[in-house]
Amino acid sequence: MKYARLSKEQFEELHQEFINFLATQSVTADEWVNLKVNKPELAEQELDVFSDLIWEGVLGKVKYIEHISAQQLYLFYCEEKRIRLIALKLKKEDIDLTTPKGFQWLRENLLSDDIEFFNANKEYSKDKHQDIFKLIQEGGNITKGELFQYFDKIIN
Repeated sequence: MKYARLSKEQFEELHQEFINFLATQSVTADEWVNLKVNKPELAEQELDVFSDLIWEGVLGKVKYIEHISAQQLYLFYCEEKRIRLIALKLKKEDIDLTTPKGFQWLRENLLSDDIEFFNANKEYSKDKHQDIFKLIQEGGNITKGELFQYFDKIIN
């Protein structure tokens, strides 16, 4: 398995896609039930292959990832050949960016000396999708990029 198995909820959401996937493997509903009971290791492999296919599709479309913690904001833009990063670090420890109040403070104090800005670029390794997946596994969320674009205009 290259990425991670989908959760039960994700499999439920993608139920029809999974049925279609099994159909392309010429596995009927009855055969799937039989496979789960009599050859669970083979059924597990099918779940893993399907999970990787879904992840490949998702990762191929990712443009923006955000990772927000109490004191830091990491905004990633996944370009074709590299990832761009805009990061903000708070010097004030009593502000929590994960709360509405903390985010409001950030908006009102954007040019304050209490905020450090960082800007960086990094080329992908040999596996672009794996690099993006790692950011997600580390707590990043796929977004539409409004925050990245906002801060990109400010610092450039």
